[in-house]
Amino acid sequence: MATDEKTELEAAVYRRLVEHLRSRTDVQNIDLMNLAGFCRNCLSNWMKDAADAKGLPMTKDESREIVYGMPYEEWRGKYQKDASPEQKAALEKASQKH
Repeated sequence: MATDEKTELEAAVYRRLVEHLRSRTDVQNIDLMNLAGFCRNCLSNWMKDAADAKGLPMTKDESREIVYGMPYEEWRGKYQKDASPEQKAALEKASQKH
């Protein structure tokens, strides 16, 4: 497989992942962190890191809007819930492993 084809496939998979996460607003970032060790914010940080590595201008807010499909504060207001004590404890436990 040619490098360009592989890059196109990777980009398509990334777009599908982002669309899936946008449609699953019921899944909180803390749930993603507890189960997978990354969340929407991680994806947006990786996007910004990639832009920085290429010398492309991108702010943290811009990278988050790419992932969330709207400004981060708007997403938080619409969909983010307070983390339960159990979720917080699970995150603390998972964080100790990293």
